Amino acid sequence: MQAAVQFVHEQLTAKKELPSFKAGDNVTVNYKIVEGGKERIQSFRGDVIKLQGVGATASFTVRKISDGVGVERLFPMLSPNIESVVLNKKGKVRRAKLFYLRERSGKSARIKEKRF
Repeated sequence: MQAAVQFVHEQLTAKKELPSFKAGDNVTVNYKIVEGGKERIQSFRGDVIKLQGVGATASFTVRKISDGVGVERLFPMLSPNIESVVLNKKGKVRRAKLFYLRERSGKSARIKEKRF
């Protein structure tokens, strides 16, 4: 019974195929914005500073510097407004939550790229 309910739920909720990314990665999130009756896509490029939650409540936070001011935006993973997520760079970090970047600026706020 439980399996049948879960199967129907999975069929109804269209699951987005997001690339696998983690904290420290540089991503571009293409997000649908509704202004009046019009809909447009705005891209938000920055570093992922945290992933949180599981399943329907999962979300990730992206941080960028805009005109010298730090801007953070939280995106729900299963949001229908997320058009796509593009992975630009893999970051080389040693922790899961990068809140220390909030206090940093300039060169110390950079994240090294992971080489393959």
